Amino acid sequence: MSKLLDCIEYPEDLKKLKLEDLPKLATEIRELIVDVVSKNPGHLSSNLGVVELTIALHYCFDFKKDKIVWDVGHQAYVHKILTGRKSKFSTLRQYKGLSGFPDKNESAYDPFTCGHSGNAISAALGMACADTILGEKRSVVAVVGDGAIGAGMSLEALNHAGDLKKNVLVILNDNEMSISNTVGAFSKYLNKIRTAPLFADLKKEARSLLNLLPVFGKPVEKTLEHIVELMKRGATPGQIFVDLGFNYFGPIDGHDFRILIETLNDMKHLAGPVLLHVITEKGRGFEPACQNPTQYHSAGAFEMCNGKIKQPSGDVKKISYTKVFGDTLEELAKTNPLIVGITAAMPDGTGVVSFGKKFPERFYDVGICEQHAVGLANGLSAAGLKPVVAIYSTFLQRAYDQVFHDVCLQKNKVVFALDRAGIVGNDGPTHNGVFDIAYLRNLPEIVLMAPKDGNEFRSMLKIALDSDRTVAIRYPKEDIPDEKLNLPYKTFEIGKAEVMRQGTDGALLAYGAMVYRCVQAAEKLSERGLEVTVVNARFAKPLDRELILELVRNYKLILTVEDHALMGGFGSAVLEFVSDAREDAGKIVRMGIPDRFVEHGPRNLILKNMGLDAEGIADTFAATLGFKNIHNSFTKTGKRRLTV
Repeated sequence: MSKLLDCIEYPEDLKKLKLEDLPKLATEIRELIVDVVSKNPGHLSSNLGVVELTIALHYCFDFKKDKIVWDVGHQAYVHKILTGRKSKFSTLRQYKGLSGFPDKNESAYDPFTCGHSGNAISAALGMACADTILGEKRSVVAVVGDGAIGAGMSLEALNHAGDLKKNVLVILNDNEMSISNTVGAFSKYLNKIRTAPLFADLKKEARSLLNLLPVFGKPVEKTLEHIVELMKRGATPGQIFVDLGFNYFGPIDGHDFRILIETLNDMKHLAGPVLLHVITEKGRGFEPACQNPTQYHSAGAFEMCNGKIKQPSGDVKKISYTKVFGDTLEELAKTNPLIVGITAAMPDGTGVVSFGKKFPERFYDVGICEQHAVGLANGLSAAGLKPVVAIYSTFLQRAYDQVFHDVCLQKNKVVFALDRAGIVGNDGPTHNGVFDIAYLRNLPEIVLMAPKDGNEFRSMLKIALDSDRTVAIRYPKEDIPDEKLNLPYKTFEIGKAEVMRQGTDGALLAYGAMVYRCVQAAEKLSERGLEVTVVNARFAKPLDRELILELVRNYKLILTVEDHALMGGFGSAVLEFVSDAREDAGKIVRMGIPDRFVEHGPRNLILKNMGLDAEGIADTFAATLGFKNIHNSFTKTGKRRLTV
């Protein structure tokens, strides 16, 4: 039996189908997504939930001319399949394959490369404003989830759009979840809309009632109509959006093609800002994802027949830095009642689910509101508690002003646990956490740490909580290298590094996840007859100045190594200090992430391509010793190029 999907390459092919053919097409698209994601781990539940909605949008609009903006973008797989990328869909999230998010370099149907939440309505409004100025006639659509609609930026954009009255259509894709269950008062409001009965036109009913009453004059009619209007405002679904200046429609069934297409076609011709509230089911069509949408939000490889998550091969079960963080925070909180945990809609991703269950009164999931998360931590700290903000490195960027103004300026005791620091792998450039050292180390009153392994991470978290400082600890999306975990907490002075290995031919000064790679590089160099010192820096701020000066004065080469942007990173901090100390800064050579956005692909492969594996570090060190006036740079592909 031939598949409808075989005949669909672009939206114009989709428009040739009859309405009654669309459910079959939806089934085939779901089968393709489940098949590919079972092999290439990606965002499953969210994409299965928007199949009908995405098909309907492309059926009704012409997004070669019209524009669609996906908030976050992890729910755009169906969109990719329908816009010329079906043949490459098997490469999803693979190195040199399709991105897991909208990517303007992939297709003209993607106006933006996006992977963060809350920006879609602002972007769509900006395009609508530009269309007015340029005289362009087209539709601009923003697809926003119920988690993202409560983000501060989304609410700011709704407020502005309602005031400007530009032609923009916001699709509120409401599946009661973002990644984990959606939290907050806005979520409760949406739930009220979902469960509210449909109300008739109360004003019309009021007029009918008034016609039966004796004539008391206009004042009575006006008063009664005012009362009915107040009732209506309290009972009508979506009244908050109406109050913001939007025409609100819904909620409607996001899996009913007839309702979706009729509604969208009617809305295309409406002027001003419009919001369509669509109810969808996350994980629809794949029972395991329906039953556990959080687990299948971004699951590992799984078996298509039963959804069973495949376990990594090998006898030794690996432990992630995220797991170490969650377990250690919970352990420390048992004896310290002042510790509180905060996350921004990522309890699973940051490993604090168990903490939240054990200490519900000391745990806050603020939703997709990173600014508020840090502002909340400020208040908790000022009142005498010890807040730990668990957040991805790439997402803390969204709360930069709060880190500066609400925490560092106040000299408050807040610990930032920066998960996914460095190259993250298949999520790509929107999620790579390679800028946190640069955007944090220029702030006064902050300590920057990075552990070499799990046991040191445990100690760093305890040291940070015991200190009276603002501390940020960065750690990667990978497994810890420890052979034994849960060793006793070790105490070391803030700002003091650790010498891992002694040598005479130079030094590798490593930060965080690069330490053991440098140890391995030193072993490879030893095989070549070069003996190098390896230092675990531990801190990017404050630096171990005494040790760095000793290295500069005793060695002819110090190679700094980090999985962070070279510009403004750990190596830059070392170079600045050595230069300010009037020492020979020419002895410092830096290795790190080049000045570009790094593509998606396996973390270890990306690091290898940039020379940040053991072999590459050893090669760079040896080559630098063999040349004079060496310049260490990178090609556009990220590979090392040594030029005289």
